[in-house]
Amino acid sequence: MQWQGRSVRKPSGGRYHTSQGKKRSEIGRAPAETHIGEERRKIVRTYGGNQKVRALRVGYATVANPATGETQKAKIEKVEANSANPNYVRRNLLTKGAIIKTDIGRARIVSRPSQDGVVNAVLLA
Repeated sequence: MQWQGRSVRKPSGGRYHTSQGKKRSEIGRAPAETHIGEERRKIVRTYGGNQKVRALRVGYATVANPATGETQKAKIEKVEANSANPNYVRRNLLTKGAIIKTDIGRARIVSRPSQDGVVNAVLLA
């Protein structure tokens, strides 16, 4: 787990003398690392009692065609490129900004699968 509170150091390099320790609400979670496969989701309780849906595996994407304005469901075949991390291409991880190959063409993911639980994409020309 990762602590996501304020840094102990100032921008000048000096030290903040903290009056409180690390709080439970400042701890982050492990990444979902959404893969291609049979659908598998996980509901996570978040701050304030709210919920997030984590997509652990996804087989289909909702792909929008900007030229015609139509949207349709398409099967994800593989990840072709990912500017966030080239290693994600080899591991077939789905993240926002990844370019995927679908049965109707290449598309860029515009949603956040590990935060939203769905894969929305826009068809590339």
